[in-house]
Amino acid sequence: VQLVESGGGLVQAGGSLRLSCAVSGLSFDDYAIGWFRQAPGKDRKDRKGVASLSITTNHTYYDQSVKSRFTISNDNDKNTVDLQMNNLKPDGTADYYCGDVRPPLLLLSPGSYDYWGQGTQVTVSS
Repeated sequence: VQLVESGGGLVQAGGSLRLSCAVSGLSFDDYAIGWFRQAPGKDRKDRKGVASLSITTNHTYYDQSVKSRFTISNDNDKNTVDLQMNNLKPDGTADYYCGDVRPPLLLLSPGSYDYWGQGTQVTVSS
């Protein structure tokens, strides 16, 4: 299984970014992808889930703090799970990771996830 994140960068508060998680090595559509962020200086165990999507059902789940601003979606043609982030706030500065979980439970607890990508850095300036 390989997950590769991309799309991070520097953005001003109120701006937008679109992150992408390229998924390979999963044979069946029986999993979910979650997006997490790890704030500067925090450990892996402190990753906070922001959104998840079931590849099986296309159902989604969001952390309340991002629900009206972030959108997670599945691009079947590109085999990616994208995270559109609008109205970014300075506390959104973090490394963003995607992970997979099987069965496709819509969880935002990092301990439930099996594989992770290497992360992509997002910096939101005030």
